[in-house]
Amino acid sequence: MSPRLKSRIAGGFYVLAVVTAIAGEGFLRGRLAYAIGLIAVACFVVVTLVVYFLFKPVSSGLSFLATLSGLIGLSLEALELHFRGANIALIFHGLYCILIGLLILRSAFLPRAVGALMLIGGLAWLTDLSIPLTNHLAPYNVAAGFLGEGLSMLWLLIVGVNAQRWNEQERAARAS
Repeated sequence: MSPRLKSRIAGGFYVLAVVTAIAGEGFLRGRLAYAIGLIAVACFVVVTLVVYFLFKPVSSGLSFLATLSGLIGLSLEALELHFRGANIALIFHGLYCILIGLLILRSAFLPRAVGALMLIGGLAWLTDLSIPLTNHLAPYNVAAGFLGEGLSMLWLLIVGVNAQRWNEQERAARAS
């Protein structure tokens, strides 16, 4: 699978996940909302796995750590586990976004600005570690999270990656 196709699949499933999550949380209630939420989680699983393979040439270890963090967060989201009001899934998701931001910054095939936006988005999600901080920063933290993460994923969908540079980075990773 080409790196451009991988990026477009990740971006497309990200958009689908966000749309289904908004539909499930904003317009539906009860079991139907939960079922739609699970569809959003499944879409995010696809995003997480595709992004792993997209960034594996940059750093297989860091990409694996990001994927692990993302999958833990998605599992917690599916189970709707919260601790003292904190959305633990969102904290793992914030860590995922930070690690992906670092991978983007280290990559040769995406602009550094995209990585910086993803890092900012991840930091915004981490504010959920403290409910008073989250409430104090709202709605700016949520806007920063969606803006940073959303623009990064839309870049993957619309522009994609520089395939030549991705292939060069993959060849270098295989050689070492």
